[in-house]
Amino acid sequence: MMTRHGKNCTAGAVYTYHEKKKDTAASGYGTQNIRLSRDAVKDFDCCCLSLQPCHDPVVTPDGYLYEREAILEYILHQKKEIARQMKAYEKQRGTRREEQKELQRAASQDHVRGFLEKESAIVSRPLNPFTAKALSGTSPDDVQPGPSVGPPSKDKDKVLPSFWIPSLTPEAKATKLEKPVSPHSAPARTVPGRQGSPPSSSRTGTTRSPPAPALPTEPASLCPLQSRTVTCPMSGKPLRMSDLTPVHFTPLDSSVDRVGLITRSERYVCAVTRDSLSNATPCAVLRPSGAVVTLECVEKLIRKDMVDPVTGDKLTDRDIIVLQRGGTGFAGSGVKLQAEKSRPVMQA
Repeated sequence: MMTRHGKNCTAGAVYTYHEKKKDTAASGYGTQNIRLSRDAVKDFDCCCLSLQPCHDPVVTPDGYLYEREAILEYILHQKKEIARQMKAYEKQRGTRREEQKELQRAASQDHVRGFLEKESAIVSRPLNPFTAKALSGTSPDDVQPGPSVGPPSKDKDKVLPSFWIPSLTPEAKATKLEKPVSPHSAPARTVPGRQGSPPSSSRTGTTRSPPAPALPTEPASLCPLQSRTVTCPMSGKPLRMSDLTPVHFTPLDSSVDRVGLITRSERYVCAVTRDSLSNATPCAVLRPSGAVVTLECVEKLIRKDMVDPVTGDKLTDRDIIVLQRGGTGFAGSGVKLQAEKSRPVMQA
């Protein structure tokens, strides 16, 4: 129930934004939006998995920072899960093959049994000329039909399940597993009813006969196909161990140990300009050296010669990885700091 407008702002003529948010929160309907504060955002040098400052950081080609131990453990876990899914799929596939063989064997036995029963029902008896049937002649209606060998009646299958009788209690079948596939090698599915390619003419002018229409394939399963490729937990793109680049931060004070750096708000500086690094400073990682520099330094100094200032190696655009940083408490940081919660909506 929505609150009365007159009780909120002394019968004002305008339904204010504050009233709308208050009524939305009290009613339980409508999408709620809330802006995150600085405490809900991780620092730029923290791991995306453990959310703790990195001791041995590595970065992906998309700029997501991870602790080496955490991301390697994640990749190993994903590979084990893919191997387990493949093993379960192969096991279920073998079981289904055995079931198909048993069904085919049972069908052939039923066919043979029906043929033998039909043959045994055919009996040749001599006609007695002194009986009434022989004198009057037998009509086709008087012939007794033999035993039926056809499929069983459909009425027998129309038996409702019963939860009180053990023999009629329904049983849940095993879930059909899908084979894990690579995202680039997903099988193409034929659309039912789609005809083949149109006839094409050769160089001599003769027209080829149109190919046979494509047969409809089995409809797609409702379960999504599992991927055999390890993906990045943040971007969702394929990730390999060779794609990880070591990152070397330049500490503000080299005499302070790692425990002392954690307690400081400013821990690292740019490797070239010695500017302080924070969530408000866009940063980039140079792939050859792993040095972290500011984007301002990249645009004004490094892109002129495209040379790594630490190692002297030539750089390409792929060697400059923009680091994905957390946001600040201000909207000017360019990072979306808004959380949404979808709830039912009342519409007229």
